[in-house]
Amino acid sequence: MAIRLPNKNPLDINKRVAIGVAIPFNADEVFKSNYTTIEQIKSNIINFILTNNNERLFNPNYGSNLRAFLFEGITESSIDALEIKLNNDIKKNFPFVDISLLTLTPMYDTNTVQLDINLSIYNSNIQNIQITL
Repeated sequence: MAIRLPNKNPLDINKRVAIGVAIPFNADEVFKSNYTTIEQIKSNIINFILTNNNERLFNPNYGSNLRAFLFEGITESSIDALEIKLNNDIKKNFPFVDISLLTLTPMYDTNTVQLDINLSIYNSNIQNIQITL
């Protein structure tokens, strides 16, 4: 009888080698390192969402360009437009990520929006990313 083994990225084999830098930068040391590809992909998605167009050298179309929504009021139509834009941008720039749920929750008293993303990477377990915009 065949046994199905879970997919494992070759970079995750050596537990002592860091793959990238974790976001946000709030560790005791200067930069906190990520040692798994799943955690690094989550950091890359956060970096992509918080980057605006023309901020990255040699790749001017990189980023979700949230600055365009900065001074718009929090309405149903602006929340829907932002949700569609983020969903399309993440699918376009991270084709190996399957988004199972992307929700934006407006918080009117603080004029912020809570972004929750449930995603699956490499057919692995569902991961959750939570950002306050």
